[in-house]
Order: sequence, then structure tokens, then C-alpha cells
Amino acid sequence: MKKKFTEKQIHILNVAEKLIAKKGFEGTSVRDISAQANINVAMISYYFGSKEKMMSYLYRYRVQKTRESFAEFAEIIREGKPEMQMKELIKYVVNQLFKFNYFHGFVTQELRHTEHLKEDLLEFYRTFTSKIDDVIKKGVASGAFTNAPKPEDILTLIVGSSLFVIRNKNFYELYVSGKEENYLEEAEKKVLANLLVTVFSLIGYQTD
Repeated sequence: MKKKFTEKQIHILNVAEKLIAKKGFEGTSVRDISAQANINVAMISYYFGSKEKMMSYLYRYRVQKTRESFAEFAEIIREGKPEMQMKELIKYVVNQLFKFNYFHGFVTQELRHTEHLKEDLLEFYRTFTSKIDDVIKKGVASGAFTNAPKPEDILTLIVGSSLFVIRNKNFYELYVSGKEENYLEEAEKKVLANLLVTVFSLIGYQTD
């Protein structure tokens, strides 16, 4: 079930997200968020309970917004050729994972004991998997694809590859060009390029 947020909660969550993206969860204090959002410190406890619980609310809010944007995105590419749709779907997920990379450590811990987060994430995975399945079937029917791998395996490949690179910077940066501060940007390009080659090979797509 979709969680409803008040305008005040959304305002605080948007402010918190910007700060956490810049300074990290540990480096962002409740006072930082309160000052930037122009609210009393006590309001964090009133609306969310604690900084940690606020992060849970923030993640749920972000997943809901991502699901909404994905629905719009899927509609935009709906009439495109299967190969174009597949490319854009891969790009979309990789971009979202890298863009909101600061969530991943938190999510790993929270999913162990927060049921509504599991449900929200599961719903998004199902929606995306269904879209991949639809594109693969259209590609095979049109002759653009010669293979029909399981859509859940495609999603696993995309998410798994991206999260490995995000979580193992000390290893992967050895193979990424550019300055350290540009790691995520350059790593995203490298991961995307590799995933496009791998997925299009799996679906048996060959350019004319």
C-alpha cells in the first residue's frame, strides 16, 4: 500500500536527502536537517521518531517516486523498437542505482526487519521485471532478439553488477579512469557499457 506523506514531511525529506547525498548519513546531523529545512529540531522526532526512522521514511518516499517516474518513463518508450526499449530500461535502472547510491548500505540493514520497505521494493522489482519480459517477447516476435532469457535474471544482472561496483570502490577504482572524486560517474559509464554488451548478447541481438 502506498504511504501518504504530508507536505511538511515531504519538505523535510527532500532537504534531508540533499544533505545526506552530499555529506552522507553519518555526516548529516538532525540539527543540519532542521536548520536547512527551517524547522525546530523537535519536529524530526514529531514527524519521524528519529533520524534513523526518518531515513526509512526517506527511502520509502524515494522508492514511491521512482515507481511513479518509471511508469511515466515506460509509457514514453512504449512505442519504440524492442532494442531501444531494452537499452533505455538498462540505462534507467543503472542511473537510479548510482544516483541514489547513499541508500544501499542502509537498505541492506533495514530490509531485515522493515516489512513495508520489502513490499515497496518488491513491487518495483515486479513492475520492472514485467516490463523487461514484455520487451523481450516483443523482440523475439519481431525477430530482433533470438533468445528469451528470464527477465528476473536480467534484473539480477543489472542490479547485482551496479551494487557490486558501488559497494566495492576500493577494488573497482583500480579499473576506472579519472579522478577519485569522479569515481561514481566514471564507474556508472563503465558498468552501463558492460551491461549493454552482456544483456544484448544474452537476448541474441545483432546489428545489421
